[in-house]
Amino acid sequence: METLVITGYGLTIDNVVEVARFGRKVELAQEAKERINICREMLEKKIENHEIMYGVNTGIGEFSEVVLNDDQVKDFQKYLIYNHAAGIGDPAPIEYVRGAMLGRINVHAHGNSGNRLEITQTLVDMLNKGVTPYVCQKGSVGACGDLAPMSQIALLMMGEGKAYYENELLTGKEALKRAGITIPGLFARDGLATINGSNVLTAMSAIFLVDANNFLKQAEIAASMSLEALKANMKPYTPLLHEVRGFKGAVRSANSIKKCVSGGDLEEGRVKCKVQDAYSMRSTPQVIGTAHDALAYARSQVEIELNGVGDNPIFFPDKNLQLSGANFQGSPVSLPMDMAGAAITMVCVMSERRMNRLNNPALSVGLPAFLSKGAGMFSGLMLSQYTADMQIVEQRILSAPASIQSIPAAADQEDFVSMGMNTAIKNFQILDNAYGILGIEFMAAAQALDFRKEEIPQFGKGTTKAWKVVRQHVEFLDIDRPLYPDHTNMKALVKSCEILEEVEKEIGSLE
Repeated sequence: METLVITGYGLTIDNVVEVARFGRKVELAQEAKERINICREMLEKKIENHEIMYGVNTGIGEFSEVVLNDDQVKDFQKYLIYNHAAGIGDPAPIEYVRGAMLGRINVHAHGNSGNRLEITQTLVDMLNKGVTPYVCQKGSVGACGDLAPMSQIALLMMGEGKAYYENELLTGKEALKRAGITIPGLFARDGLATINGSNVLTAMSAIFLVDANNFLKQAEIAASMSLEALKANMKPYTPLLHEVRGFKGAVRSANSIKKCVSGGDLEEGRVKCKVQDAYSMRSTPQVIGTAHDALAYARSQVEIELNGVGDNPIFFPDKNLQLSGANFQGSPVSLPMDMAGAAITMVCVMSERRMNRLNNPALSVGLPAFLSKGAGMFSGLMLSQYTADMQIVEQRILSAPASIQSIPAAADQEDFVSMGMNTAIKNFQILDNAYGILGIEFMAAAQALDFRKEEIPQFGKGTTKAWKVVRQHVEFLDIDRPLYPDHTNMKALVKSCEILEEVEKEIGSLE
């Protein structure tokens, strides 16, 4: 991949994944460097003139009315970072931290943060040379920025903290030394400019949205397999039906399912079917489509945040002005991301209902009970449903919104916070369960298609390719065996997106 030029504008969630997960190199645009330097010149003049500026020559939070003297200004940034590096527990995955660093660079590129260029360039160098700060995942309330995790990044600016370099956890000083990166130190404003934005939760949300979109495409493939196995009436998947209502997600989903089953006996009307199927079959495009629409809105909000100035205070060099406000507040991201997580849960609930129909002889249109040849002696996939159900309950618990869970902090100076980090963390837990649930539907649908082969000689092109991929990882259940390896393999298969990649090679993109 060519180097990504950071300008402050045009950064996408896909760019975040490219840099955070796949190591794409970044470069700060020349005009961005100029903006950063111009803003810094203005800030230093204001410091010389002893203008009162929040977080520069005042304390923060409840101490914002405390004015610092010249000597205190020099040390304040160091103690600010020490105090805020207050997270707890296990480290965040490296890709989350890299994504947050990228987001912070893009904020600085606007030239409204007042930091020295050396700070931004150090973040660029750390990304390009593979120095990733050790950051506790928990500790942020998603307002005043993700202060706790971002402060562990800022510790590196003083050669402190810890960092990963070449698969080894080192002191921050040693990691920077080995990578050949100069320690910039923290001068007035530099510390707060490094931490005062919702960059971790936004990076996590960007990564989640890319992964969740891939999940939804696989949900459509799994649904297509189940629908063919259940001899569904395919007329409800006609795009025209959804176009007349007008929801873009439903049109997209109907088109995807139609592509998957194209060329099969069912879609071409050679198999007898009911006049009207149950909702878990018939309304699949509407339900998955709703999730597409929810993710599309969340994406728009996340990309606005990625390309905006999330900071405080904010400096306007062309107006010789600094304004303190709350552009660090994570609510614009946390609320739509709560909805995005709930959307994945909703799709999983419907997946399980289709899997239930495959298992239940009263609903499966002639498939053997629990997809087993020897019902009674064997229980087939009976317990697979239990495993799916357990994970759905966990998803439902996690789908309670975090964005309404504010707890006041800082002596009620910070009396409403977004709790966006809770949203970001639980969304990945929802998605982790979703891989397992959908993997079980894929496994059940493949089993059911094997039973239908004599009755339906030709399945859709996409369906057939998906079945072949599943069978490369999980064998047909002829007689009962322990299923936990199969469930775990299928979960890993869904997470890997191998089914999606192979199906899209066969029938084209499902976007």
